[in-house]
Amino acid sequence: MIKNILLVGFGGFIGSIGRYLISKIDILSTISSLPLGTLLVNVVGSLILGVLTGIAVKSPILTVEWRLFLMVGFCGGFTTFSTFTNENLSFMRNGEFLYVFIYSGISIFLGFSAVYLGYIISKLL
Repeated sequence: MIKNILLVGFGGFIGSIGRYLISKIDILSTISSLPLGTLLVNVVGSLILGVLTGIAVKSPILTVEWRLFLMVGFCGGFTTFSTFTNENLSFMRNGEFLYVFIYSGISIFLGFSAVYLGYIISKLL
């Protein structure tokens, strides 16, 4: 049990650092009013999770330990639902309800598309 907790924790540590570094890339903020850094990590994280899920389904290469480290820890730390919802709250507080719908819609559509694409990619490996 302790081993599993440490695997998830170390994976989350690495994923969280990756998310933080990507959020510091301010180039994306000049393109749009939408928080594109969060969108990027959530879509990329969904793609990675889709690939890992497909690999886990078809091959024993991803042991339970690797799944805990990569899928639960890394992807869980890298992607961020709480930041996504907080950014939507900021839009709402500023009366920018159209941005709430646009950002939420794009995030959900691209997230599902990315996880499915990742799963399909894993089938080709």
